[in-house]
Amino acid sequence: MASFFKKYKLLIIAFAIISVTFLSLSYNLLKGDPALKIYSPADVNPELVDSTMRHVGRHHKIAPFAFTNQNGKTITQNDYKGKIYVADFFFTTCQTICPIMTTNMVWLQDKIKDMPDVMLLSHSVTPDIDTVPVLKAYADEKGAIDGKWNLVTGDKKDIYYIARKSYLAVKTSDSSELYDMVHTENFILVDQKGRIRGFYNGTNLDKKVEGEKNMQDLLADIKWLSEHEN
Repeated sequence: MASFFKKYKLLIIAFAIISVTFLSLSYNLLKGDPALKIYSPADVNPELVDSTMRHVGRHHKIAPFAFTNQNGKTITQNDYKGKIYVADFFFTTCQTICPIMTTNMVWLQDKIKDMPDVMLLSHSVTPDIDTVPVLKAYADEKGAIDGKWNLVTGDKKDIYYIARKSYLAVKTSDSSELYDMVHTENFILVDQKGRIRGFYNGTNLDKKVEGEKNMQDLLADIKWLSEHEN
């Protein structure tokens, strides 16, 4: 027996290394550890993407921005530098999906309020109506935490372009009005490097729908990013 092991020593060692590697990979797959995709415009429904961006297949990041939040403060990409954040698009007078989305954003804020590396960013698609005082009243009503959740307004053109060129989350309206937008239910997960890592149905807290990620999935992915990437 000893002579057998001596003769095939290298082969046995190689087999052992391969076996350990295989078992490790199998374990990661079985435990469902998500290697989160990095999204670019070419990965998304073209209806949600500006025509000038649809060919982009790699290296997509959120463009620099400057908007005004509910406290009248200018918010830029520097406020989110090195942070994980969730972005969405809404308007305060919306009576359809917005109330559900906002309720779920409040739920998410409660879950991440003790995670200093995670923030929220909500953009109004009717900035001419959603002025600073309007956003302030809305933020106070919903319990938005200053410094954690910014609700922003600004030039409609700028919001339109960042929605369709950066976040890939807003459709154009059938209206003849320039820069008119129809927001979706999407919540967009952005990583510490300004890259999109997922799209989630902001109206779905925990219902399982094939091919769709819900709010529970979003929270799990935030925690994964916080633990694995920086």
